[in-house]
Amino acid sequence: MENELLPGYSAPPQYDESSNASRGLTEHHAALETSLDSGQKWLHLFVKSRAANPTSLPAFYAGDVISGHVDMDVAKSESVKAITVKVTAGTTSVGQEEQLFLNVEKLLWDPSMKLSDGSKVSKFGKGQYSWPFEINLPRTVEVVDQKVKKELPLPASVSGRASPAYIDYKIIVTIKRGALRVNQTLVTNFSLTPTTQPDLPSPMLQKAYQENLPLVGPDGDPEGWQVLPPIQLKGTLFDSKSVELSCTLALAKPLSYPRGAAFPLIFTLTSTDAQALDLLSAPSNIRLFLIKSLATGSDATNENVERPADGSNFFFETVARAVFWPSEDNQTGSSQGGSRVLWGELDVKRALPPSFFFPRFTIRYTLELQPFSVRGFVATSPTSSPLLKERVSITSLRARGVNPRSHAPPEYVQEQAADYNNSVGLLENGNQRFYHHGGPGIA
Repeated sequence: MENELLPGYSAPPQYDESSNASRGLTEHHAALETSLDSGQKWLHLFVKSRAANPTSLPAFYAGDVISGHVDMDVAKSESVKAITVKVTAGTTSVGQEEQLFLNVEKLLWDPSMKLSDGSKVSKFGKGQYSWPFEINLPRTVEVVDQKVKKELPLPASVSGRASPAYIDYKIIVTIKRGALRVNQTLVTNFSLTPTTQPDLPSPMLQKAYQENLPLVGPDGDPEGWQVLPPIQLKGTLFDSKSVELSCTLALAKPLSYPRGAAFPLIFTLTSTDAQALDLLSAPSNIRLFLIKSLATGSDATNENVERPADGSNFFFETVARAVFWPSEDNQTGSSQGGSRVLWGELDVKRALPPSFFFPRFTIRYTLELQPFSVRGFVATSPTSSPLLKERVSITSLRARGVNPRSHAPPEYVQEQAADYNNSVGLLENGNQRFYHHGGPGIA
């Protein structure tokens, strides 16, 4: 099950709409000041990255080369044992020590090495010194998961206020002073994004995206859709009659969707009662949400432990709500019933971290259809549990050559956006807890 949900991994793109490579890299600067009142900056780190602007954190894809230079301004003669630059990454849960899974160090200088002018020194004289460097970010890392060694893709960086756990990537410059003196370090965090892509959609979906054509549903394009098993509903309408309905959700295939794009949906209601159909098929009554789950601890990658009894290591957040609108052939049947067909889509925000599985820190996404809450309709067996749950994955990049576009009428997007803001806390019950994710990424 786990392997089926993992998105495909690829090499970092050179000219992709999700990267900054096509318009050149951005240079970032961090500095260390002296402890004197002057606050003079004496140690500098310059790094080039894919970030949109120099005030953001440096941003990279897994597999990128981190390049830059370290500069040192020496005001008076001083001894240094060595100068190093390294890239580290680790997972941290609140109240626990960081567990490193990446540590790549490069020696920039020690007394056995020549300076740029070809000389060797044991003590730096007054002046300015500079050392260029390059560090290759790996695409995978060897880790131990549940006592088994595995080679896994680097996870995305995750940070933000009130988050229960973090994945931090850092560049650290260290001036080593010797046994009796304190080392000095210059640290800057950076954002890392795994290079994951979905498989290609069906040829008909690709053609619709490329030529700006209307989408074709499962009947005309069975390869393009995953039609989920129908859900049976029973209830009482306006305290006067019993009704039965069946609802079916179809998702565009593959069930792996890129950030910064909307993916299409089709929702179909059938019943012998036309009044029940009209009431429940109102677009605002269909409550389909994208849920992000963050799992920490020793069971983070275990698919058989979806939610422990105490919920201590699982955290859930509603991150998007689907929007629906009637299709052109929305109504079929007669006054005695029939079906109502609605097209829909769900917008995946670019700021979301992509799905990934990693020891002690795993991010998954699930579509959840909540029970109908409609005035005039009372379910025979009311429940607060979702009517439907379907696992999907979120990728950092779009499928090659595919540019999904939104088909939603503007008025429906605006209407549901306001409604979503009032529904974010809808799933906050039982062991579910919410946290806020933030942090810069690749533009």
